[in-house]
Amino acid sequence: MSQLPQLLCNANFINAQQVEATLATMKAEQIDACSALTRLDNVTPITLAETLSKLFNLPVVSLDSFDYQSCCEQLGVSHLIHQHLALPLEITHCQLLIAVADPSNSITEQEFNFMTGLNIKCVLVEVSQLTHAIHSLYGSESANQQYNTKHISSNELEHLVDDVRSKEEGIEQDNSLISRYIHQIILEAVRKKVSDIHFEPYDGWFRIRFRCDGLLIEAHQPPHQIYQRLVSRLKILAQLDISERRQPQDGRITFNLTESNIIHIRISTLPTMWGEKIVLRLQNNQVTNLDLTFLGYDSYQRQVFTQALHKPQGLILITGPTGSGKTLSLYSGLTLLNKGSINISTAEDPVEISLPGINQVQIQPQIGFGFAQALRAFLRQDPDVIMVGEIRDKETADIATKAAQTGHLVLATLHTNSSTEAIVRLKNIGIESYNIAASLSLVIAQRLVRRLCPLCKCADTVPANIPQVKGTVYYQASANGCNACNQGYLGRIGIYEMLSITPELTQSILKQDTQAQLDKLAKKQGMKTLNQLGIQKVCEGVTSHAELQRVLVR
Repeated sequence: MSQLPQLLCNANFINAQQVEATLATMKAEQIDACSALTRLDNVTPITLAETLSKLFNLPVVSLDSFDYQSCCEQLGVSHLIHQHLALPLEITHCQLLIAVADPSNSITEQEFNFMTGLNIKCVLVEVSQLTHAIHSLYGSESANQQYNTKHISSNELEHLVDDVRSKEEGIEQDNSLISRYIHQIILEAVRKKVSDIHFEPYDGWFRIRFRCDGLLIEAHQPPHQIYQRLVSRLKILAQLDISERRQPQDGRITFNLTESNIIHIRISTLPTMWGEKIVLRLQNNQVTNLDLTFLGYDSYQRQVFTQALHKPQGLILITGPTGSGKTLSLYSGLTLLNKGSINISTAEDPVEISLPGINQVQIQPQIGFGFAQALRAFLRQDPDVIMVGEIRDKETADIATKAAQTGHLVLATLHTNSSTEAIVRLKNIGIESYNIAASLSLVIAQRLVRRLCPLCKCADTVPANIPQVKGTVYYQASANGCNACNQGYLGRIGIYEMLSITPELTQSILKQDTQAQLDKLAKKQGMKTLNQLGIQKVCEGVTSHAELQRVLVR
């Protein structure tokens, strides 16, 4: 048990009763002394840090001044960081600077010295700031313990290179260094909310990149010598043929992050000039926040979407490029409809989020079970609502439009750039105008833009193509970001172009008007375009003009 509460009592910072209360809190909640002390009425993280600074003659610093993430990755001592609530900040010559909240524990310095071989110097950080930084880097300690994954240090990677040169044994052993390294990369990706991991070989080197909030960011450049062993291990996990290096292969891996959180991973291999490139698509099947407001729908958009969902029949199309959040919009709609009195069936490739109460079907084109075959099967299952992951061909489109005219509500996605383009795409696929006009009730075109980090966003000049509004402050991303975001942006939000099919638009479709004519009529009836909605987000300070240009201008 920590001696810190008694030391602070001796210094008249707290009284004896508060010492007992602190020790009881530490024992009951299994938390550190500093966190327990800040639960007291008269103790804040700031006053605690200032008092400890005077008692131990140590400076109080801000973590924003240090690139501690790189330092931690270099050392690979996550177990010590969690155990002692201490964060390595920087290495200068033979000295390691570490941030602590509780300087009374001399064992902290001893263990960091033993593990790193460096002289240790301590500085103080507010406990709330320290715990937030550690959680941002590593998540909860239990997530690492669940898979028994000890962090791989740079020294261990060098040992792994030597091991690869001498032998190939251990590839199939879960406790091998290469397995631990793969688990470490996946855990890091999950913590950073990464959607895809790219393993890319080149001439004499390889890199690992993460797709985060829609952008690819280089994460690591490990030793090139381990690459083939890493590929072999990933292929074994996905039950692929490790001897086949000339043909692309696809597979799946299940990763138990915690007892209640399972990550499903799709793996794709591609033969390149310098070896097989591997891409992992991470799919967390736990239900995320599917509330329409959270996704970025305003009150008018929620009303339009909800009205279309509660019609007894019709076709609702969600359109946009890959990675624009179409599937989440579909899931949000299904969640609103998911009642005991309604039979809902979905055809997906793949099933991304498990929704209890909904019959979710994974299509398997390799055995002839595609979207069209699933739709035909659904129509024999007494459906009320049908969801089609994607309309890819005339057969699927034909069944979907006809089902939407015969007492079924059908939701589906299309790859188009705007809402009116979806109508033209259906025509080009081969669907007759009268079937489109009779079935279509709503088209939503959407994009995802990155949110500016509220902690570090800075003022921007008025963009040239945005009308200046008196009193409006425009923002841009901070060049280097902060510890909360690392890149100036934090998360993403949707922008949604809503095209309700009115009687006038129905007549326009029947007359086979061009997309330009459809656009003109839709705007006349009050439709706001993606560009207009994006500019609105810029004016509200939600995103930057540069981000809007990246997403909408191609």
